[in-house]
Amino acid sequence: MTASDDRIDARGWSLLGVLSILWGGSFFFNGVVLREVPPLTAVLLRVALASLILLPLLWAYRIRFPTEFSGWRPFIAIGLLNNVLPFSLIVVGQTYIPSGLASILNATTPLFTVVVMAAAGEEKLHARRIAGVMTGLIGVVILYGGELDGKSLGFESGQGIGILLCLAGAFSYGLSALLARRVLSNSPPLGTATFQLLASTVMMLVVAGFVERPWQLPMPGAATWLAVIGLAALSTALAYIVFFQILRRSGATNVMLVTLLIPVTAILLGYLVLGEQISSREMFGALVIGSALLLIDGRMLELFRRSPVVR
Repeated sequence: MTASDDRIDARGWSLLGVLSILWGGSFFFNGVVLREVPPLTAVLLRVALASLILLPLLWAYRIRFPTEFSGWRPFIAIGLLNNVLPFSLIVVGQTYIPSGLASILNATTPLFTVVVMAAAGEEKLHARRIAGVMTGLIGVVILYGGELDGKSLGFESGQGIGILLCLAGAFSYGLSALLARRVLSNSPPLGTATFQLLASTVMMLVVAGFVERPWQLPMPGAATWLAVIGLAALSTALAYIVFFQILRRSGATNVMLVTLLIPVTAILLGYLVLGEQISSREMFGALVIGSALLLIDGRMLELFRRSPVVR
């Protein structure tokens, strides 16, 4: 099933919520892993373990591997744009800037996706969608506004490179959404997730092996390995099955709206699981993001237009 318009149905919204929880956890897992593992090796472990987790499911559902290189070519391209480049850029960026700022920059992904899809002629550049994405970014900034100052942003120490790396990662996600829509629309989500992760593993073996020589690194501790497993199983393997399902149902631009939901779900999980308090600023930021998502979807605006005017 592919999206016929730019709206999201009820199942699509529920899948976006699940995906925001799965991907939101990656910032936490990365923070733990990077204490003992260099960034490129962390990405290699993430995609390699996720591939191993998905392989038994592939066999169980009798999804066949591509038999020729031409069949692997689109998965190699998606793996590069959707895993190797953004994972590496963002995880290296997180060594320069705090996770909160990385989440804000990651939330620019829908904006890049809207522009990329419009420039490629795949989706119309609706003013409503642009306004909605910009409103959502404002909401994300409000959520983290009280936690980030000039010093924590890295401006005083001249570490703006982390900001540029995370923005480049968000742009790469936008390109991957375009490519996935064009070349993988008929591929089953489980097969797409597994094949692009296998291709990513091969590429990261070369990159991490050349740059960081992971076989020479000391063995990480138990906490780091648990974070790696969580990163691979939840934030990668399961997350990509959900991701490609949403992509087929609701379209490339809509699936990237998950990056606006991630900060909201992180705050809600902190409240429900850890007993953290929700401030009025966070509540206001969440309301702004919710309004932005309704604006992007568009159906609420149509209801207002159709409602009769009472005189």
